[in-house]
Amino acid sequence: METLTIIMGIGGLVIGFVIAYVLNQTALKSKSAKILEEAQKEAESIKKEKILQAKEKFLELKAEHEKVISKREQKLTERYNTTKEREARAKEHAENNKRDFKENQKVKEELALKVEANDRRAVELEKMHRKQVEQLEVISGLSPEEAKNQMLEALKEEARTSAAAFIQTTMEEAQLSAAKEARKIVIQSIQRVATEQSVENSVSVFNIENDDVKGRIIGREGRNIRAIEAATGVEIVVDDTPEAIILSCFDPVRREIARLSLHKLVSDGRIHPARIEEVCAKTKKQIEEEIFEVGKRTTIDLGVHGLHPELVRMVGRMKYRSSYGQNLLQHSREVANLCGIMAAELGLNPKIAKRAGLLHDIGKVPSEESELPHAILGMKMAEKYGEKPEVCNAIGAHHDEIEMTSLISPIIQVCDGISGARPGARRQIAESYMQRLKDLEQLAIAQKGVTQAYAVQAGRELRVIVDCEQVTDADAAKISFDISQKIQNEMTYPGQVKITVIRETRAVNVAR
Repeated sequence: METLTIIMGIGGLVIGFVIAYVLNQTALKSKSAKILEEAQKEAESIKKEKILQAKEKFLELKAEHEKVISKREQKLTERYNTTKEREARAKEHAENNKRDFKENQKVKEELALKVEANDRRAVELEKMHRKQVEQLEVISGLSPEEAKNQMLEALKEEARTSAAAFIQTTMEEAQLSAAKEARKIVIQSIQRVATEQSVENSVSVFNIENDDVKGRIIGREGRNIRAIEAATGVEIVVDDTPEAIILSCFDPVRREIARLSLHKLVSDGRIHPARIEEVCAKTKKQIEEEIFEVGKRTTIDLGVHGLHPELVRMVGRMKYRSSYGQNLLQHSREVANLCGIMAAELGLNPKIAKRAGLLHDIGKVPSEESELPHAILGMKMAEKYGEKPEVCNAIGAHHDEIEMTSLISPIIQVCDGISGARPGARRQIAESYMQRLKDLEQLAIAQKGVTQAYAVQAGRELRVIVDCEQVTDADAAKISFDISQKIQNEMTYPGQVKITVIRETRAVNVAR
C-alpha cells in the first residue's frame, strides 16, 4: 500500500509538473505574441519617423546644394562680365597704343631732324669757336695753355680771397659766441681782485738828515763802507746827491738788509766794522723771519694750507722780487685770486687753482742760481716738496715749456697773462719796447700792396695803409688776416694786437 501510495504521489507530481509546464508554455506564447505585436508597432512608428527625418534632411541638403549652385552661377556670371570688360579695355588699350605708336614715330622723325640740325649747328659753332680762339690768340699773343694758366691763377686768387673772407667771418662769429662766457668770467675776476701797483728796481735810496752822516758811513779810509759792502753784498754809492745814499744790487733782499742795517747804525750812532757785522747779522736774521712770516700770512690770506716750509719761505721772498717793475708777491697773489675765481666759475677745484697760481713763479726766487727757465725750475721745486701733479704741471706749463695735462694749467697761463698785461702792471725796457714796435711795423710793410704801417696804442694796435690801385677791398681783409697770423706765429707780445687795414681812394684836381 505504501508503495502504491508513493507511486501515486510521484505520478501526481509528474502530472502537476507537466500541467504546470504546459500552462507556462501557453502563457509564454501569449506574452511573446503580445511582445512581438508591440515590437512590430514600435518598429513601424520608428520607421515612419526615420523616413520623415530622412526626407527633411534630404530637403535641407537639396536647399544647401541649390544655394551653392546659385552662388557658383553668380560667380561665373561676375567673372564672365569681368572678362568681357577686360577684353573691351584691352581692345581700347591696343587701339590707343596703335595711335601712340604712330604719334611716337612722328615725334622720332621730328627729333631725328632736330638732332641732325643741331649737329650741323654744333659743327658750325665749333668752326666759329676755333676761328674766335685763333683770333684771340692773335690779339692777345697767348697760347691756349697760357690763357688757361692765367685763368686758373685768377680763379685761385679769387678762391683765396673768398676763403680768407669766409675764415675771418667764421672766426669773428666763433669769437663772439665763445667769448661771451669767458668775458663774463674775466670781468668778474678782475672786479673781485684789487691789488696795489708797486714799482721795484735795482736801486734803493737811503735818506739821511745831513751830509755829515756820509763821512761817518764811509769811515776812516773807507773801512766802514767796505765793511758794509762785505757784510751785505750791496754796492753803496756816496756821491754829491744831497741827503741821500744810493744802495745798488740786483737782489732786493740784500738791498733791504743793507737799508735796514744803515738805518740802525745811523740811529745808534756807533758805526765801526765790528758793530756793522753785528747789526748786519741781526738784520739778516730779522729779514729771514719776516720773509717766513710774510709767506705764512700770504698763504693764510689766500686759504692755501699745507705748504712745505721751504715753499712758504719762497713765497715770502717774492715780496722783495720784481718782474718788469711788477712786485712778484703782488703778482702771485693777484694770479691766485684770479685762478680761484675762474676755477669756481668753470666748476673746477678753486683751492688747487689758487695753490698753483700762488706758486707759479717760485722759480724766480731760488736760493741758488740756475740755468733752467723759471717755470721748469719752479716745477722741479714743487715736485721736490711734494706738491700734486696738476699743480706741478700748471707751474711748468704756464710758459708752454712743457705740455699741459690738466684743466688748471691753461687757467694759470691765462691769469698770468691777465695780471702781467693789464695797464700799469709792468714796465718794459725802452729798447725792447721800441724794437717790438719796429718789428710790428716791418712785418706789415713786408706785405704786398702795403705803403705805410704804424704801431699805435703802445703796440696794441697796428694801422696798415695800402695802395688802393694794387689792393681791393677783399685783398684788404686778406692782408689783415695774414698779418694777424704772422704776428701770432712769429712774435711774442702781451695781450692782443688789433690790425686795422685802411684803403681809401682820393681824387685830387687843381683849378687854375
